[in-house]
Amino acid sequence: MTKPLAASMELSIVIPLLNEQESLHELHDWIVRVMVQNGFTYEILFIDDGSTDQSWDVIAELSAKNPAVKGIRFLKNFGKSQALHAGFERALGQVVITMDADLQDNPEEIPDLVRMIREEKYDLVSGWKKVRYDSVVGKNIPSKLFNWAARRTSGVQLNDFNCGLKAYSNVVIKNIEVSGEMHRYIPVLAKNAGFSKIGEKVVQHQARKYGESKFGMNRFVNGFLDLITIWFLSRYGKRPMHLFGAAGVIMFIIGLLSTGIIIALKLIKLYSGYHTILVANNPLFYIALTTMIIGTQLFLAGFLGEIILRTKSNEARYKIAEEL
Repeated sequence: MTKPLAASMELSIVIPLLNEQESLHELHDWIVRVMVQNGFTYEILFIDDGSTDQSWDVIAELSAKNPAVKGIRFLKNFGKSQALHAGFERALGQVVITMDADLQDNPEEIPDLVRMIREEKYDLVSGWKKVRYDSVVGKNIPSKLFNWAARRTSGVQLNDFNCGLKAYSNVVIKNIEVSGEMHRYIPVLAKNAGFSKIGEKVVQHQARKYGESKFGMNRFVNGFLDLITIWFLSRYGKRPMHLFGAAGVIMFIIGLLSTGIIIALKLIKLYSGYHTILVANNPLFYIALTTMIIGTQLFLAGFLGEIILRTKSNEARYKIAEEL
């Protein structure tokens, strides 16, 4: 049933949200206006990530009036990555658009993003909010540092990794897995999955009209930690033994050789009649012993990582309360 629908529907617009009841009607009407003007067949998927306001009631109301509107409500707040993952699983459109629900992403950008996917054959196109209406110290400078580090680490040359407005070919979102807080690095996930044609388009940044930002300064700290995670996963995620095992073997050999040298020097001094101390009283012996122990632990970490990879848990990462 899903294949014919996916083949006939042009766009899926996936919108994760948390407590955005004031903006939903306006965003919906704006998107519909753009869809009608361009003659797109479409669906709008609102993913309510555990809102505590009336967001779900508004989504239900919109769905009752517009059959193209679909909704998913989580039992609690599981995070933006999980919301996007749920939307990607259900998206039927040939081109998938993601955008935020706070009216800071402009739906008028959608036709150009779709054109880049269709005509220029991009796998993914990320928006770049070149001119922003955010605090320079609070968001702009940390964001620039974050994006610079992401470019250097991942090799994906984008200026704005965290822009919510992105366009994807359907095959991309069906072949990546967005978990944890990896929504910031979807372009990197796509690259690691084999999708190399990743583009960027300058988009208009709208000043926030309702409510306040759901993200504080801690998102930059978490972002850098996630960047380290994705760097590791992209290089050693499928072969942790290559990193931990190699490091463990090297450290064990260094410790073993050091211990051998200490014992050899002890024997030479004894044979030559020089005064010497007990090996157990030599601090270098304990350093060498500690190096061997750490090496063994690193090797075991790599070994356990290989086992875990082969017994991945299928536990659900989010729980749905309702679906329209």
